Amino acid sequence: MLTYILRRLLVAIPTLILISIVIFLLVDLAPGSPASEIPLTVPPEVRARILESLGVNEPIHVRYLLWAKQFFWTEPLHGIDAAFGTDWAGDSQRLISYQSRVPVFAYIWQRLPQTLTVIGSAYLLAVLIALPIGIYSAYRQYSWFDQVGTFVSMIGFSVPTFFTGLLMIMLFTTKLGLFPSIFDTNLRVTDWSSFLKMLHQMTLPVVVLALFNAAEISRYTRSSVLENLGLDYVRTARAKGLSERKVILKHVLRNSLIPVVTVIALGMPTIFAGAIVTEQVFKINGIGAALIGAIVANDLPVVVTIAFITAVLIVFFNLIADILYGILDPRIRYD
Repeated sequence: MLTYILRRLLVAIPTLILISIVIFLLVDLAPGSPASEIPLTVPPEVRARILESLGVNEPIHVRYLLWAKQFFWTEPLHGIDAAFGTDWAGDSQRLISYQSRVPVFAYIWQRLPQTLTVIGSAYLLAVLIALPIGIYSAYRQYSWFDQVGTFVSMIGFSVPTFFTGLLMIMLFTTKLGLFPSIFDTNLRVTDWSSFLKMLHQMTLPVVVLALFNAAEISRYTRSSVLENLGLDYVRTARAKGLSERKVILKHVLRNSLIPVVTVIALGMPTIFAGAIVTEQVFKINGIGAALIGAIVANDLPVVVTIAFITAVLIVFFNLIADILYGILDPRIRYD
């Protein structure tokens, strides 16, 4: 297993380097320039000095190498300095946002709590809801529970989140006045009262995202469990006199979770990237909103950094999913 993990990590290095080059080229060659954000009243010589300070006049390969150096070397050193009080980074130039003129990682770190709080809670809730629904729907195939679950899942997965979000706002905010439609990013949880306020304002975006994610995961779970219920080893386990509970939870569920683990693992990076549309609907000042703002402002360092971190997380959780395969199914070996 250790040899397999090391081999996968070594393969991931050139893969991530290639991904970073592709992302950088796509963002850099896209129409637009940081100069469009500079007011027209700024004198040309001042405009030229601003663009020179941003480094946008350098050749594209120089700008990529500078970004790679700052991302892989300078920023980790600054992180170590901040954590342990050292001075390894010195006065080295950090990765700076064109738009806000602050370090990109500090900018992302500032937005991360909102995204993890809302998107992470929604994804966790979706998994906790989807797995039992999918399992029971498969076990009680064509029952009223299965029919209702299939109908709700179809709607939840088919209707886009922006429509569901707006519908929730119209019903529970405009009509009933039960929940706020705008997420207060300045709220900090310091006591029980502020915790309840946070739960109150999180309700609508969490429900919208949980419904969408739970619909997908429950369908995969149901399909996988149904496939395993008809196999020979299930009939053998029942013939040996095992209870239905033990047959489902010990035998069927373990083998059925392999494709479900893939879906869940590949969905984990979206927690970092943020649900862009939902964050816009509920005015959540998270990573998704930061990415949209950076794209509009042609803020290349922020766009490339967020996109590349998401790619790293996808590669990492792919590896986690592969490791879990071997745990769930002893027949899978990585020797």
